[in-house]
Amino acid sequence: MIRILIVDDEKIERNGIKFLLKQLHMEAQIREAVNGVKALEALEEEPADILLTDIKMPFMDGLTLAENVVEKYPQTKMVIFSGYGEFEYARKAMKSGVNSYILKPVDPEEFRSTMEKVLQEIEGERLEDERKEKNRNFVKEHVILSLLNGAAPEDLAKSLGDMGSLEYVQDFQNMMLLEFDREFFGRTGLDFLENLREEMNEPFLYLNMNPQQGIILLERSIEIEARREMAQKLQDTIEKKYGERCYIAVSREFEHPVRLAEEMERLELLMENKFYAPQDRVFCEEEQSEANLSEIDDDTLMKQIRQDIKVKDMVGLRRHFESLCEKYQSKKNFSQMYVKFIFSNLLKDIYEILPQEKSVGLNQEIDRLYRTNDFQEVTELLNEGIRLLEQSFAINPQMEHREIETVKQYIYAHYDEELSVDMLAEQVFLAPSYLSHIFKKETGQNLSKFIKALRMEKAKEMGAGALAITGNIDFYGKSGFVPAKIKGIRYADDPEADYFLIKELTPGFLDGISGTYKDPVGYFVCEKDPEGFERFEATFPKKEKRKLTGQLF
Repeated sequence: MIRILIVDDEKIERNGIKFLLKQLHMEAQIREAVNGVKALEALEEEPADILLTDIKMPFMDGLTLAENVVEKYPQTKMVIFSGYGEFEYARKAMKSGVNSYILKPVDPEEFRSTMEKVLQEIEGERLEDERKEKNRNFVKEHVILSLLNGAAPEDLAKSLGDMGSLEYVQDFQNMMLLEFDREFFGRTGLDFLENLREEMNEPFLYLNMNPQQGIILLERSIEIEARREMAQKLQDTIEKKYGERCYIAVSREFEHPVRLAEEMERLELLMENKFYAPQDRVFCEEEQSEANLSEIDDDTLMKQIRQDIKVKDMVGLRRHFESLCEKYQSKKNFSQMYVKFIFSNLLKDIYEILPQEKSVGLNQEIDRLYRTNDFQEVTELLNEGIRLLEQSFAINPQMEHREIETVKQYIYAHYDEELSVDMLAEQVFLAPSYLSHIFKKETGQNLSKFIKALRMEKAKEMGAGALAITGNIDFYGKSGFVPAKIKGIRYADDPEADYFLIKELTPGFLDGISGTYKDPVGYFVCEKDPEGFERFEATFPKKEKRKLTGQLF
């Protein structure tokens, strides 16, 4: 849209100019001013592309106005209206920077041709500005891509010469790496960039790195939580709009001077998280721990695993393999190629022990291992090999049976003490997860549920007809607990509590019974006597609470 300002002290003259402008059928924003002073005020509020002004006006004439406009708004095109008696004024105006003049009375055809000429000049300048801007953006993108790919800044500066500067790189504060499972950017075109502009509320620079990767550089310092939310929103939009799985790695705040190649390496390492946790989509560097290959004692574990295979110790093999998986699962910023190398060597060790008819598939399995982009799939390939070993070793099923019986006997003897899977696993020298697996396989019951059921049975034997607890119904409901209020039993401090649960050990025990449960005196001693409770707590050795996967509190 062309912005036009008409300046004339005569309203009839201004209306006449507006009428002629409408005949040109151009898209324009038209404003008016009654003299040069008002015109400058209007230009200060919003510049104009074209200024149409009379010469003779009160307070400030057209020539003085033109001189001010040339100085303050050099991009504005000016056309002066003058009578024959003002011709010398018009000539002076042309020397002052006025683009054209039109004699009064205004001839419509002369007005049209003059305006077309001015509009062509504006369009030409805009096209030239766009060309220059595109060139600047091209150089800028070339510089950034080169720096991201490891080009030395000093060499790049020499090659650019007068074409550009590297200083604007220091304006960036952080960036995001976008990555897809397959080629994406080569088939989406400018549509993606347009959608990106709609989603981003921050100034940014976007670059395609390759058909599967793109980079977003942000200029403003943004808190990590805001960056994570921004990335999550963008990721959701991409998957909904394009139906493509997209991962986003979010960098830390840049240190200055910005070394883009180093930051890119950090982001690519961070992106390795998708190998370990493909269910996640957004990864933030501040959440990751620094990893050092030397910190992981792979050699010891691999030696133990090879020894397990040699002596046919499947329990030890599974335990040590699980430890190896846990090490890499907890250190998620290891290169997946390094991990695949370690696990492929282990797979070779397993297949070397298998009978010849089963070992022929080794090359195919290794190929599968290197083609996958999911750590869980890698571990499953190894587990398949371990299962083949179990079959070939003809493991005696009585071995597992004896271990389960040992665990059961220990639970029967210590049901009134603190019990955990870890502690029980130590009793039979098994990995906790493996114990849980074979216990469920042997008994058809989860280990924790077995302990819970035994304790409730013991409570029943002691004369208890019902058990009341506070907890989550989604969890304890699976064990037969219901909200106590359903049975007419209320929690004194919160009568409508959904978390106060109860279970009848004897069916019908609560029939016709109602009442209120109140916490016994001293139950909340930590609140009533905090100092005394703190002294009491200090008598116990410090113990860190174990937090299991998926545990909230």
